[in-house]
Amino acid sequence: MSPRPSLGFPSRLCGQLFSRLGAIAALVFTLATSSAMAQGPASTLEDVLARGFLKCGVSQGQPGFSIEAADGTWSGFDVEYCRAIAAAVLGDGDAVEFTPLAASQRFDALVGGEIDILSRNSTWTMGREAGLPIQFVGVTYYDGQAFMVRQSMGITSALELSNATICASAGTTTVLNLTDFFQSRNMSFELVTFDNVEDVVAAYDSQRCDAYASDTSGLFAQRLNLANPADHVVLPEVISKEPLSPAVRNGDPAWFNTARWVLFAIINAEELGLTSQSIEALRSSDDPATARFTGASGDVGQLLGLRADWAFQVVAQVGNYGEVFERTVGAGSPLGIGRGLNALWSDGGLIYAPPIR
Repeated sequence: MSPRPSLGFPSRLCGQLFSRLGAIAALVFTLATSSAMAQGPASTLEDVLARGFLKCGVSQGQPGFSIEAADGTWSGFDVEYCRAIAAAVLGDGDAVEFTPLAASQRFDALVGGEIDILSRNSTWTMGREAGLPIQFVGVTYYDGQAFMVRQSMGITSALELSNATICASAGTTTVLNLTDFFQSRNMSFELVTFDNVEDVVAAYDSQRCDAYASDTSGLFAQRLNLANPADHVVLPEVISKEPLSPAVRNGDPAWFNTARWVLFAIINAEELGLTSQSIEALRSSDDPATARFTGASGDVGQLLGLRADWAFQVVAQVGNYGEVFERTVGAGSPLGIGRGLNALWSDGGLIYAPPIR
């Protein structure tokens, strides 16, 4: 009986076939892995849209910037910025959950994912941006550090504070600035710090400290919380640069772009003369820049993953930069701070934003 014919492939052909199949499988795996890596983790923008509200980290209570009323509502310059983001992303400026944070807690809360954005009178520094996995969005308020003292002390200059006891908040640039200021002038001082700003204010008001050091805006704000505000004066020297900026987690470009362009939107709105009162009437304006801003022409919102009217919603619900400034810290507020460096560039200030187009 003759042998049955072989139904298999020659060993050489089998080896080639399996080799090619293995290469194809490896290629498919590589492409799938690369695609997943390219997509990366879900953006905070997607999380906020899915959740339906924004998680915003603010101070534990600083008049003019972020303070909670007895009924649980929040107000202030930093608060309004978060409302602007909610208006742009969700179409509802009230869809915000505010989390009060001490200075020593704020960056850990952001990095740990407890909040989506930190909007809490925080100074933008190289050490913070390069040393922490965070990105600063852009300067919302140009500030500088100063000192507040009791008028009864008769002190008119920070140069008279040698050997003084200074109260300040822990975990802030204030402490570093104080060291630089006093050491560079061969002056000595005693530092007393607290985690909570309320404790700093209480210590100063009870005369545990000779002076209270903080950002100038913070001194004007906290002076309102003293037993007799008129008895205290902010000294004229500004001893540092304090560019205050919101911050987001690093590695999330979609969310960074959203947060940054919301800030640019409220600045551009003031430049264009768009206010919360006028923007509805100007929605169909023939002016190209206004039409782009409101979404009537083009759709720049899609570049951010937002609706065409995202910037319109920001101004309609929150207002432009000037409106927010005046009602929270400016002439229309108890603080009464002038625009100064925070005026538009066209008015001699530093507030400037790239165009929306």
